[in-house]
Amino acid sequence: MKPELTAYIAENKIATLCCIDLNGKPYCFNCFYVFEPAHKLLLFKSSEQSFHSQSLKLNAEVSGTILPQKMNFMAMKGLQFTGEVLYGSFPEGFLPSNYYHKQNPLALAKAGEVWCIQLKTAKMTDSTRVFGEKLVWEKAG
Repeated sequence: MKPELTAYIAENKIATLCCIDLNGKPYCFNCFYVFEPAHKLLLFKSSEQSFHSQSLKLNAEVSGTILPQKMNFMAMKGLQFTGEVLYGSFPEGFLPSNYYHKQNPLALAKAGEVWCIQLKTAKMTDSTRVFGEKLVWEKAG
């Protein structure tokens, strides 16, 4: 993954995630996330009873976007991604809950499940340097 993509994901904190709901319909939700750059993982915490958590348990495929907290409409920047929820098949020695709470210790006060998404693709539009510039990454294999 290009350093510009990694830096952008790491410096932002809110993603819109899209999944397929229990009725086979698209459903979007927003979440605070933590990025683990070595394995290209997005981690977020949510209630096990939430509608999106129930949907994610049925279909692991997700897509989403990450926008900066402050938008400059003359120099638009944003990232689109696809990924897959991991259910226990984490990289060796990686514990999502430990990693998430180390980065976000206040989240320990709130009950919930830490979800782990393996990024598959990322495409960032960055008009801050060149209008419409695209940086693209795809996971090997």
